[in-house]
Amino acid sequence: MDGMADIEYIDDLAQIRPDDLEGLCAGWRKPLSGAGLLKVLQGSDRVWLARDRLAVVGFINAISDGCLMAFVPLLEVRASHHGLRIGSTLVRKMMHTYRDFYGIDLLCDPSLCPFYERFGMSRVAGMVYRNRDAAMLVFRSEDSAR
Repeated sequence: MDGMADIEYIDDLAQIRPDDLEGLCAGWRKPLSGAGLLKVLQGSDRVWLARDRLAVVGFINAISDGCLMAFVPLLEVRASHHGLRIGSTLVRKMMHTYRDFYGIDLLCDPSLCPFYERFGMSRVAGMVYRNRDAAMLVFRSEDSAR
């Protein structure tokens, strides 16, 4: 693959099937299935996808109040496509999408802060609560319904 020329960026899920997303969360401790990931993306306010000729190779999603704030919960790029600036392009597209908003927030591991700082983001203190059991139950029940 020669890089960027082979990647198309879209912001529409209309033609996306669960199979197109299978394996995108492979590095997660408990990866989402393609069906589970599609459910997450469909529940988002905005989504940008990167795809090559064969598959969806990356995505970013956002949840927003529609006027002031947006939150970016996920950015993923297949390991096979790391180093092609796909993640950077997806972040830029989402930042442009919400360019007139007061804030765009996201949470990331400390090792990823330098990546996001390149886009003008700042480190801040924050708090989170995660109910991992509840999240896994949602996706387990969906998988068993298929």
